[in-house]
Amino acid sequence: MDIEEFRSVGHELIDWVADYMVNIERYPVSSPLEPGRVREKIPLLAPENGEPMEHILTDFQDIIMPGITHWQHPGWFAYFPANSSPPSVLAELLTAGIGAQCMIWKTSPAAAELEERMMEWLRDMLGLPGGMTGVIQDTASTSTLVALLSARERATDFGANREGAIAPLVVYASREAHSSVEKGAKIAGFGTNRIRRIPTDDDYAMIPGKLSETMEQDRRSGLLPACVVATMGTTSSCAVDPLGAIGEICRTEGTWLHVDAAFAGSALVCPEMRWMMNGMEQVDSFVFNPHKWMLTNFDCSAYFVRDPEHLVRTFEINPEYLRTSVDSEVRNYRDWGIQLGRRFRALKLWFVLRSYGVEGLRRMVRAHLRWASMFEEWVKADPRFELMASVKLSLVCFRLCDGRTEMELNHLNEEFLEAVNASGRILLTHTTLDGKYCLRMVIGSRTTGERHVRDAWERIRTAADEVLEALGKGTRFDSLARQRSRHAASAP
Repeated sequence: MDIEEFRSVGHELIDWVADYMVNIERYPVSSPLEPGRVREKIPLLAPENGEPMEHILTDFQDIIMPGITHWQHPGWFAYFPANSSPPSVLAELLTAGIGAQCMIWKTSPAAAELEERMMEWLRDMLGLPGGMTGVIQDTASTSTLVALLSARERATDFGANREGAIAPLVVYASREAHSSVEKGAKIAGFGTNRIRRIPTDDDYAMIPGKLSETMEQDRRSGLLPACVVATMGTTSSCAVDPLGAIGEICRTEGTWLHVDAAFAGSALVCPEMRWMMNGMEQVDSFVFNPHKWMLTNFDCSAYFVRDPEHLVRTFEINPEYLRTSVDSEVRNYRDWGIQLGRRFRALKLWFVLRSYGVEGLRRMVRAHLRWASMFEEWVKADPRFELMASVKLSLVCFRLCDGRTEMELNHLNEEFLEAVNASGRILLTHTTLDGKYCLRMVIGSRTTGERHVRDAWERIRTAADEVLEALGKGTRFDSLARQRSRHAASAP
């Protein structure tokens, strides 16, 4: 491809992306394809000779697009959002065009220094303690692993890095903590048998007294409490662990305290939401994802530490071929995490924060919180539904409940979820709370407006009518078949 063809196709693709943003509501939220349908249309071997870009783009439209689940759709109420925005997309274009590898300051001075300033902006926007210092990781899962490795080294006085053998260390998290805690503990060498799942209260938040008791039992058994992972906004219900009480325990025990606020952390831009961070002054590390609720394209995870020197000492490797004459004057972010090679992620964050401003982000978050509260009231007012957890942020957990046994209710709500998603216009997911199957309604997409929330509620009520009517007649509601038939018509 010569530069003139690149210019022409590039303009065409910008137009395509702009049209996609305008028309996204016309697509089904979730791809209707069955497994293997994309793969079977792609040749087994790569072409020997180059193909015209026209053919490639045609296949993109015909093969790839039908297999895309549209995370930017206004009917996206599933999982947590992975938001995008026009300024972020444009910054990603520049990042790709520049093609920088930002492993050390010398390889990309602007990338390193912009990242440093963006982390200061985020820290102050969220009201984090002024002494915390940040770095961009790829995901919160990686950030949790970084925290676990840092905790391991502090607990062993960096002995694990030197000797490779790990002392009898223990990791603590609530029963509702994200699965990345277990995965990270396995990778970091703690072992799954050394993870303690602490009981939660009626709001699904960690019980500090149970944490203290468990730590005491482990110490009596000759084990060393190394790390506590608290959660600000659990995946299942957005429960918020009490950082103040947990922090006091960690300070007494000398245990590293990491806070996973992957989704909920963005809400801290609103001062009224900062009750969630009471006790933050006792936290050793904190992560949230601007790529979830802060309009920044995936991936961009903001990881903050109280002691950056400890972080660097945990990860620093200094081979001769990476040494430069300015190392003592700059931050080489390759030493602040697992990766050596690093993308220029700070650029899209800079574009987003300047384009929307802090107040623009607050308006979006507050609207989502308000609509979640509105949805919560609708659930409470309809006797067919049961609210399954208190609504702390913009996630509402609920289920159909008509007096059946718990096992029957679980089956009922599985079918109910399929019926809700059958139209292809909205997408919800599920979780279990105390073994009870329930639906998760997450309001957090940039493109979602109040009318989309109201429309979702009407679809949910209609699906409830259909499922209950079908079961009342003694038949199974085959919503999956209906979903496939309704999705059959291709979008634009």
